[in-house]
Amino acid sequence: MLLHRRMPGLGLMVAFVLAFALPAQAQTLGNLLKRASQVDLGGSLRGHKEQITTSLKDATHGDPSRDGFRPSVKEQALSSLRQANGETFLLRAGWYTMQAQSYCLHAGTYGPGKGEGYLYAPPLGPARELITTIARSSARHPEVEQHDVQALIWAILARAGFRDLNPEMQATARVLLTSEQMAEQLRGVAFDALRERASQELMGRAPPQLRAVLEAEGRLRSMFSTGYSSFAELEQVAILAGMAPMGAGSLDIPDGRWSHHPDGYWVRYVPSGYSSTRLEVYVEPGSEAIGKAFDPALHVAVPGNTARQRLLQSARAR
Repeated sequence: MLLHRRMPGLGLMVAFVLAFALPAQAQTLGNLLKRASQVDLGGSLRGHKEQITTSLKDATHGDPSRDGFRPSVKEQALSSLRQANGETFLLRAGWYTMQAQSYCLHAGTYGPGKGEGYLYAPPLGPARELITTIARSSARHPEVEQHDVQALIWAILARAGFRDLNPEMQATARVLLTSEQMAEQLRGVAFDALRERASQELMGRAPPQLRAVLEAEGRLRSMFSTGYSSFAELEQVAILAGMAPMGAGSLDIPDGRWSHHPDGYWVRYVPSGYSSTRLEVYVEPGSEAIGKAFDPALHVAVPGNTARQRLLQSARAR
């Protein structure tokens, strides 16, 4: 009951938790709260490191010189290159396309907008392995509905306690994650209440764009814990409606800009809503990319407008 009482500050909460924690746990929890209480002069929360940190600054492979470029070869289905594992595609020279299932990686932001471009960047951050495992596993398990995959991703991004998830979501996690990953998530549940209180203490000092993300994550955590009636309720929280402003640090990226992947092929993303993206891959004759695997789960489509969502790709056709 004491945890539900209003405490005068973060320090008292730390003292209370540490008093009842094991020594190793006390050190871990103390460090967590110390980091969470630090605020830089710009107002961003050092303690709130997103689960997926990929941002526009990581999207360094866009090539403006290829704007308007259309391959001269015939377009082919990316599925013709699918490997036996179902998760990846073995590249050959040519132009390949697929309408792929994609996933929102940034709750509390706006969906894709017409005429705005996206660039390639890799998934980065503490939840990288979890998120990429989910995207890859979804290709092997078409029986799992896309909205269930997205709900699980939002639960991870919002740091929801796995024990609080409803039985259906727990079953989805068991299908898409390894037993080791499930065990790790269950061990991490003890930290959720601390993160929640730390986020609330620091919310008022966050810049507006980050505050919207924190608020969305907090509401999602609450919904996963107390229950929700439909996926549409989660969407209403995670996907902001209306005209998107230009976020801080945005760049003017035209629709359809190609990125030159480090493996040697060209890729571009044309979303039609956050849940569906046209993937285009072009491999030039003689390219070093020939014979390499194209793994969509390692692709985050990053918008030029930082107020919009980053989109994780998958090998599942829409």
